[in-house]
Formats: sequence, structure tokens, C-alpha cells
Amino acid sequence: MFFFILKRAVTSFFILLAATVLMFLLAVNAGDPLADLIELQGAEREARIAQRTEALHLDQPVAARYLLWLQEVGRCVIPGGAECTLGLNRSGSPVLEQLQTAIGSTFRLVVVATLVAIVLGVAIGLVTALRQYSVFDYSITFVAFLLFSMPLFWLSTLLKQYLAIDLNNWLANPQMSYLGIAAVGLVAGAIGAVAIGGDRRRRLRVFAIAAVATSVTFYLLLITNWFKTPGLGPIGLFVTAFGLALGLTALLAGFRRRRILYAALATAAAGFAGYLITQPLMVDPSWTVIAGLAVLTLLISLGIGHVIGGPYARQARSLTAVIGLGIAFFVFMDALLGAYPSLSRKNGGRAIPTTGSSTPNLQGTFWETNLDYALYLVLPTIAIMLISFATYTRYTRASMLEVMNQDYVRTARAKGLSERSVVVKHAFRNAMIPITTLMAFDFAGVLGGAVITEAVFGWSGMGRMFTDGLHDVDPNVIMAFFLVTGVAAVAFNMLADIAYAFLDPRISLN
Repeated sequence: MFFFILKRAVTSFFILLAATVLMFLLAVNAGDPLADLIELQGAEREARIAQRTEALHLDQPVAARYLLWLQEVGRCVIPGGAECTLGLNRSGSPVLEQLQTAIGSTFRLVVVATLVAIVLGVAIGLVTALRQYSVFDYSITFVAFLLFSMPLFWLSTLLKQYLAIDLNNWLANPQMSYLGIAAVGLVAGAIGAVAIGGDRRRRLRVFAIAAVATSVTFYLLLITNWFKTPGLGPIGLFVTAFGLALGLTALLAGFRRRRILYAALATAAAGFAGYLITQPLMVDPSWTVIAGLAVLTLLISLGIGHVIGGPYARQARSLTAVIGLGIAFFVFMDALLGAYPSLSRKNGGRAIPTTGSSTPNLQGTFWETNLDYALYLVLPTIAIMLISFATYTRYTRASMLEVMNQDYVRTARAKGLSERSVVVKHAFRNAMIPITTLMAFDFAGVLGGAVITEAVFGWSGMGRMFTDGLHDVDPNVIMAFFLVTGVAAVAFNMLADIAYAFLDPRISLN
């Protein structure tokens, strides 16, 4: 594998080098960077032209300007030399500072959306493939095609109106009539009946249970004023911990091996005990404390799986690690939601912002600051996620249907393996090979920013940086954008090739 990575790295370097030459030629010939200064009148005209000429090396030929830019990139790659700037922009400021701000904003905007789209899209695509031609399959197919064909700017506008403005107005005074609560329950019941499926009797039973449970839950949330003071609390976290343990055990291991089930339940108990013990540390922590607690949670979960798992220790460790980190995530979310009342008083009571990336001049605790970041992510994350979700759902469904008809899957069933083992361990692993390619290109693409989403929601990320660089004819800014996206494309493409070998042992990297 080492020689494969070395070979790909050398090849990718020369490909990237050639691409930067082409991109630099296009960038410097995109227009006149002095056009706005030539129209000026007065004594400062010549001084400003001279300053921009020096910053962008406009007095040098194109080849020399490219070599000077390459020299700036080398200063960032080789440590211990001159200061890394990636060149200067048209105003004379280092491009690296502008790039760091833009890429941080883009990471917050699109990485979460992409991860959520992958998890939900792959999971639901898997289910639709297993229930081919069912009502659930037809419903998801319709929704996927609807979302895939919907313009992003129009979807973003709808989200602003109905998920932000109208919802914020309702959250200011969360009340609902009994008829409205019943309507919410009926909608939830219909979704549950379609999702669970089965014969008519089973669908009616699921519909009734989901409708009643949703209506009662929504009513309790209203009368307890949960929408103004949200959170899980000790009881909610207790139920969540053990529900997560039972659900993941049923999905990933089954209940036949009792040692694995006991390890999962022990992890849930340890997670809830850890939640109670660490309450003083969670009042106003730092990211260092959060990361330390996460590592400690992982180590304890692995230890529980190793000790209690017995002969199934390897599978138990994987399961308990997932359960432990899942419980830690819900503990984090509970503490984050607990900061909502105080944050609401500071930002004017508008729960879901419609534009921008953070509340200006917000002075708050760790939880208030990060909850503010999270709330600004809600709308753009949903917009990007819905579009990507449709793609992953369709690709996963098609890949699973192809794999499920292979001979080795029929052989696994003939050997008497359970349907869960056939699907999870045999079919799904090979079905992920084409999805891995899609993920690699998607992750590389998101680093380039979401131009339309950033424009609609007022974010200043990589997409905004690129469009501004084109508009202002600022070659160093354009090249900084291309350097990040080009390296990301090459790196993720290599990671996809390596992942193929782990998913399918028949694929060799030699």
C-alpha cells in the first residue's frame, strides 16, 4: 500500500501542477485588475495603481508571476522559511488570512450537511432497496426526484419563509389547539404506516399507535413549556441511552448472543452514570475538555465490550464504542439545548436566524456561543442536505438492488445466515463501493463552497471568495481557492481507491 500511495502522490502532484498552470493563465486573463483605478481622478490615482501593481506583480510577465506564486506556495509547504502568505490580494493583504476565514466558514456550512445527507441517504436508500416496489419505496422515490429537481435558491427561500419566519413567530408563543395537535398526530401516523409497511392490518395498527403517541407527546411538550426550555433531562437521557443500546444491538448484532447484549446494556448504564458524574465539568467547558471526555468515553466503552463480550469481544467492542459515542452525543446536545433560554434573551427571541453566520458581538458561555453557531447552520444545512440526500438515496438503492441479485448473496442465504447478516455483512459492504466514489467527489466538492447557498443565506465562505476573486480579477485569491479544491479532489480520490480495498478484498492496490 505504501508504494501505491507514493505512486499516486507523485502522479497527482504533476497533475495538480499542470492544472495550476492552466488555472493561473485563465485567472490572469479574466480581466483588467486596474480597471477600477484607471477611472479615478486626483493625486492618489498613481499611488494606488503602483501599490496594486506591486502587490499583484503586474509589471512582471505571466510566467514570472506564476513562478512567484509557486514560490509563495512553497513557503507554506516547507517549514522554517519565510512567512507563508499565498501571495497578496488586490488590497495588499495576505491571501492566507482571507482563505483561513473562508474555509472555516465553509467547513461549518457544508461538512455537517454532507455528513447528515450521507447517513440519512444511505440508510433510507438501503431500506427502499430491501422493500422494493412498496408504498415506502414509491414515496421515497417521489420525494427524492422532487428534491433532486428543485432549484436550490427556491428551496432556500421556502425554508426561510416557513421554517424560519413562521416557526419563529410560533415559538414566540407556542400554543396549538386540540385539532392542530390531532392533525400533527395523523400526519405522523401516516408517515409511520408508510415507513413500517406490511399488510393492511399492520399498517392500521402502526398508524393508530404513531398517531396517538405523537399527539400525546406533542401535548405534553406544550403543557410543560418544552419549546421555551428544551432539553432531554435525566429521564430523557436514561431512556435515550438504553433505547440506543437496544436499537443498535438489534440492528448490528442481534439478541442471540447475550454477552454482546449485556455489554451494550452495561455501556448504556456507564454512559448515564458518566452523565451524572460529569455535570460540574459541563457547566462552561472548553473544546479541550469535550474532546478529553469523548476520548475517555471511547476507552471505557471499548473496555466494557472487551471484558463483557467474552468470545465475542471483537464485535462487542465495535458495538459498545458506537453506543458510547452515541450517548455522549446526546449528552452534548442536552447541554447545548439547555443554553437556549439564555441565548434567546440575548438574540431577540428569534430561534432560527435567516441570514449570516453568527450573532454579532455575542458575549456568552461556551454553550451559548456554540448553540448560536448551530442555529445559524439550521437553514443552510437543511437546504444542502435535502439536495444531496436525494442523490445518495437513489445511488444506494440502485447499488443494493444490483448486489442483492448476485450469486454470493443467494449462497449466503442458502447457508442459513440470518437476513440481517446477509444484508449488513455481505450485500451492503459491496454495495458501498460505488457510493464511496460519490462520497469522495462530494467531500472534495464541498470544500469549494456552496455559491448559491452562501449568497442566499449571507455566508462568506469559499464560494463567496471565489466569485469575489473572479469579479475583482484577483488572481492570487482565485489560485488559493483552486489550490484547496484541487488538493482536496486529489486526496479524496486517493482515499476512495484505498477504501475500495477494505470494502472488497478482491481489489488489490499493488
